[in-house]
Amino acid sequence: MADVVIIGAGPAGIFAALELTRHARGLDIVIIEQGKDITERSRAGKDMLIGWGGAGAYSDGKLTISTDVGGQLSSLLNEDELIALLEEVDRIYAGYNSTGGVYSVGGDDADVISAQARLAGLVYIPTKVRHIGTENCYTILKDMRDELSSHVTMVFNTKASSIMEQDGRVTGVELEDGSIVTTRFVIAAPGRIGSSWMSDQAKKLGLVTRPNPVDLGVRVELPAVVLENLTRKAYETKFIYYSKTFDDKVRTFCMNPYGEVVRETLGDILTVNGHSWARKRTDNTNFAILVSADFTEPFDDPIGYGESVAKLANMLGKGVIVQRLGDLQSGRRTNPARLLKCATLPTLKQATPGDLSYCLPYRILSDIMEMLSALDKIAPGVNSAHTLLYGIEVKFYSNRIDLDNGLKTRIEGLYVIGDGAGITRGLMQASCSGIVAARSIVKVMS
Repeated sequence: MADVVIIGAGPAGIFAALELTRHARGLDIVIIEQGKDITERSRAGKDMLIGWGGAGAYSDGKLTISTDVGGQLSSLLNEDELIALLEEVDRIYAGYNSTGGVYSVGGDDADVISAQARLAGLVYIPTKVRHIGTENCYTILKDMRDELSSHVTMVFNTKASSIMEQDGRVTGVELEDGSIVTTRFVIAAPGRIGSSWMSDQAKKLGLVTRPNPVDLGVRVELPAVVLENLTRKAYETKFIYYSKTFDDKVRTFCMNPYGEVVRETLGDILTVNGHSWARKRTDNTNFAILVSADFTEPFDDPIGYGESVAKLANMLGKGVIVQRLGDLQSGRRTNPARLLKCATLPTLKQATPGDLSYCLPYRILSDIMEMLSALDKIAPGVNSAHTLLYGIEVKFYSNRIDLDNGLKTRIEGLYVIGDGAGITRGLMQASCSGIVAARSIVKVMS
């Protein structure tokens, strides 16, 4: 038995536990995590994405303090509430490790970048960013775990198989071994990797949902000097582009100055991502270009669509594919000999030289090529023949579940938070969502 069961020990689940233990002491709280404890995790295979800290443990730790990016909490909270929450979360992270640099573009610099972006057909999204660094992320999340260890029961290497309810109220969580934890409150925080599981639970429980788009694209890698003028001021610059051919929304995502490209394992597929460290640097900068693929009736499985594209790339490249942009533009495959001639040295060595045009749909590929051309107008060298493209990068989001402003479902006692709820897309808003759900529970109990 427990007062509160939290499913998932990523940033959303951790911040829910922190808020509960700080403001409602004496509760019997259980965290169920399918992965390993943080000290047992590694930077290999599925350990990169599951375990204590979730995907955030091995991310580069960019805390974007903005209501415009990172999720859709702004549709449930008013602007002032969300800004205050973002700033509170930033203070909590900084309280564990204050070494992260804060970057913000304002005044004349922001005006100049915005004007250049408009001339290139782009929309610039100014943001305030704290960069923690991958190694500091790990340390912070370990310290959070140590703080919670005397207040919370933690169960690792165990999957929650189903959320249980009776007569419109949550009653417990069934584990994969058939055992049941009974409880009054469940906070489901399965993370992005648990999006399919959460969608299945929503269907079983009869929750109202609507599909989120799936983001498909590539990880771009180029010499850091190409984007130095932007990253020096803002660290991460976010641009949105609407393609001329299809009017699709295309965006930059997760920019890593002087960082590295890494592989991620999502179930049985390999995808690609990027990190940057606080105390070591490469010669390259990487970022994603993502196209939001939204679907209308009768198709309602964007997650399955994204998985299919990623599996096709894995089949062709036996993993992640890397291609020189010049080869893609010339309609030819990058082979090992051509890759050796590339002026950009790849930071991901376990990528297979290949041809992304065999696995990326024409629409997505066309959008990406247009975006690269537009970016080249504000950062000459982006659209170079020596720019490297890695694929596939894909971001899955659970179907968005109908929630109130406390992140509670129609089932009494059941809250769904973080990326697994389809309402957040990053560390900051995921962490915020944990606090919101915890405060809602404290309010109900008082």
